Amino acid sequence: MTGSPPAAAQSDGASPRQSATGTVDAATTLEASRRRLVMDGLGVVASAIGFGLVYGLSAREAGFSLIEAVAMSVLVFAGAAQFAAVGAVAQGVGWPAIVLLTAFLNARHLLYSAALAPWVARTGRPTRAVMAYLLTDEAFALSIAHFRRIGRFDLRGYWYAAIVTTFIPWNLATIGGVVLGGVIAEPSRIGLDVVFPAAMAGLAVGLATGRREAVAAGAGAAIAVLVSLAWAPSGGIIVGGLLGPLLAMLVPGGPVRRTNPVPLGLASELDVATTHVTSEVSGSGGAPADPGRDPDIGVAP
Repeated sequence: MTGSPPAAAQSDGASPRQSATGTVDAATTLEASRRRLVMDGLGVVASAIGFGLVYGLSAREAGFSLIEAVAMSVLVFAGAAQFAAVGAVAQGVGWPAIVLLTAFLNARHLLYSAALAPWVARTGRPTRAVMAYLLTDEAFALSIAHFRRIGRFDLRGYWYAAIVTTFIPWNLATIGGVVLGGVIAEPSRIGLDVVFPAAMAGLAVGLATGRREAVAAGAGAAIAVLVSLAWAPSGGIIVGGLLGPLLAMLVPGGPVRRTNPVPLGLASELDVATTHVTSEVSGSGGAPADPGRDPDIGVAP
């Protein structure tokens, strides 16, 4: 973003407005998408709690103290990698091998970052660094779906997806898992081991909005399962994540649809251009209603 909006024009994007022709404007779309984000995030909260409890139990069984288990959840904040590290520590594996294993397992975040990069291009580097630290499977799935619905970047939506639905419940559940480790002997008996994959599967279905997405998801999942069975789960994740999208690129794509392609949160020199675009899209030929500038909202990639 190149400047701050005038004080009189600032808005949190939460109030629905209508243009002169009676059509609902961008603020309403943003509000509706944020409500959807909150509802979708409830399942992720349940997943993070269940998964965090299991991690806390596993860390306790591996001999981690409460402080050590919580420190790993706060500083590393990578569920699958934490499980791998805890299991390796329990087996007496050396730290160099653990670092290499977890780095390979987390290589999928390179794909997540590449997918998010066009949306956050106008965001400052310090903010992007914090976003990278908080990036998880769940944060990516929730936020990218939200960005696609509104056709632009929404920092507030990302913070909700990364912090409220994942970081906070994950760390609280880690504490609970370590403290209650002696009470829950077999988490699989109460279904805690399936909470995370079930929640991620539900989010993946929502992201498959076209032929290419469906092919990428289906092919990637099939390849990941086959490679995991033949080699290792960490390798299956990477290979499936790479080959699935490549196969999807061979499928003819349909027309690109954006819920609302008009950028928000730009400085006044770009507002003139977006006003012209909005007029053409709406067909009203006049100036659109002010959708409310929000400094946390960026442009579409």
